[in-house]
Amino acid sequence: MASVTSLSDSVHQRLAAALSAALPQAGSADPLLRRSDRADFQANGILALAKKEKANPRELATQVVSRVESGELIKDVEVSGPGFLNITITDRAITETLAARFADDTGRLGVPQAQQPGTTVIDYAQPNVAKEMHVGHLRSAVIGDSVMRLLEFTGENVVRRHHIGDWGTQFGMLIQYLEEHPHELDHDADEVSGEEAMSNLDRLYKAARKLFDADEEFKTRARRRVVDLQAGDPQTLAMWQKFVDESKIYFFSVFEKLDMEIRDADIVGESGYNDMLAETCRLLEESGVAVRSEGALCVFFDDIKGPDGNPVPLIVQKSDGGYGYAATDLSAIRDRVFAIKANTLLYVVDARQSLHFKMVFETARRAGWLNEDVEAAQLAFGTVLGKDGKPFKTREGETVRLVDLLDEAIDRASAVVREKAQDLSEEEIAERGTQVGIGAVKYADLSTSANRDYKFDLDQMVSLNGDTSVYLQYAYARIQSILRKAGASRPVAHPELELHEAERALGLHADSFAATVAEAATEYAPHKMTAYLYQLASLFTTFYDKCPVIKPEPPQDVAENRLFLCEVTARTLHQGMALLGIRTPERL
Repeated sequence: MASVTSLSDSVHQRLAAALSAALPQAGSADPLLRRSDRADFQANGILALAKKEKANPRELATQVVSRVESGELIKDVEVSGPGFLNITITDRAITETLAARFADDTGRLGVPQAQQPGTTVIDYAQPNVAKEMHVGHLRSAVIGDSVMRLLEFTGENVVRRHHIGDWGTQFGMLIQYLEEHPHELDHDADEVSGEEAMSNLDRLYKAARKLFDADEEFKTRARRRVVDLQAGDPQTLAMWQKFVDESKIYFFSVFEKLDMEIRDADIVGESGYNDMLAETCRLLEESGVAVRSEGALCVFFDDIKGPDGNPVPLIVQKSDGGYGYAATDLSAIRDRVFAIKANTLLYVVDARQSLHFKMVFETARRAGWLNEDVEAAQLAFGTVLGKDGKPFKTREGETVRLVDLLDEAIDRASAVVREKAQDLSEEEIAERGTQVGIGAVKYADLSTSANRDYKFDLDQMVSLNGDTSVYLQYAYARIQSILRKAGASRPVAHPELELHEAERALGLHADSFAATVAEAATEYAPHKMTAYLYQLASLFTTFYDKCPVIKPEPPQDVAENRLFLCEVTARTLHQGMALLGIRTPERL
């Protein structure tokens, strides 16, 4: 199925042609078209063009209007104010364009795919081995998953990377403790739940930490173990692998609860770059990008200084020979650019890491690993706050466990579903409650611009009113109910019919889905998609209130056309929510 040209693109083409005809010397000029509350669209580009060509804007606008080919697309163009154009399109054009989207049997609604896609490596969902996932891990996973879906939908080749924390000095303590207490991670049965795996790891971590802090001899043995690990001693590596495997059982259980596909092959932790670290340092030092300072290998920047006015360097290798995060991150860039051949490197990482990534990217540019053909960007996100506006903590001041948060959202949502459910079984209520609860958490996160902090307020999230995923899920389920009750009437487009104002508004908005996908993907901005879908559901509510679909029964052709609008809206909601990683249950 070929892509469908949107109404705004069709109007844009007609106006651009009229502009070129009226002012041939201006070349191809942009009419600057946008949606308007005065008409269907408004074009503002004539003002700037008239200024550049020293022409009278209203006169130029009048000339452009006389050259616009209207046909079956444009009903009316009028000059407004100092030289704006107000454009109204025909009802037929709205219905026919939506009918073309409706006919797309791929489910893409006529949304185009990139002709020459690039390759984007997206680094998101980065938990730490042997550590509980907490609320701070939520945003990277949720935002990254949605951006990945948006990019894949536009045709981009997307490589997912989960840069888990699986290396470092703390493993010396853990491995040494396991060596001395070899049955700590044994399972009674082959099957172990994520919760059990985490509780085993947590118990071992606390016991090892306690011993490390209290027993100097154990501390010495643990430090020797770090050296063995870094030297690649096989027995030490085998024990380290046990911690990684046990942690993955837990990670996968959490991501499954989040309804997110995390594939084992895409998990390339810090350890995955160990073999590259020495060469990364050698290349940086030989090229003069990094210099030795007090024994450490550092990169300095003119514009990055500490409070004392002294330069703050990026430390690639410590004076004791150990490698920091910078060495791993720079090695990962080399791998992603030269082995994976990526054009874009995207990092979905907490805003507090912004200075680190600024320095890492600049270092990679100086080294020639990033050039004009490769873009690296951090999609920095803000903090999850409690209702009090402070970083989210438990009453005891602990960081909130992610699993507890998700379970509570599911409980709350299940209560809402049970209250509204008329003919759902207990099993269905549990399934829908999970889909609504997880959807509520994701939507609240994604509907805030990523770089802003947001308040985690479950009462608000599972509310049926306002800008929530529950409102959108209920709108979708309601349309499915309407389609089931339609009896003999079927969704059929009737381009010959005049449209009610509410039908026009819904149709025009449904048609701009493709433009929203493009914008949200290009700007890595899922919140543009949430805003679009909320408006779609709101316009549907208005349409349904003003335009009877089933009762009182309208004429057959009107009923079919309205059912067609219902179906297009439902498909758009379903696809849009899928790009956010949110389910749309058929019945609620």
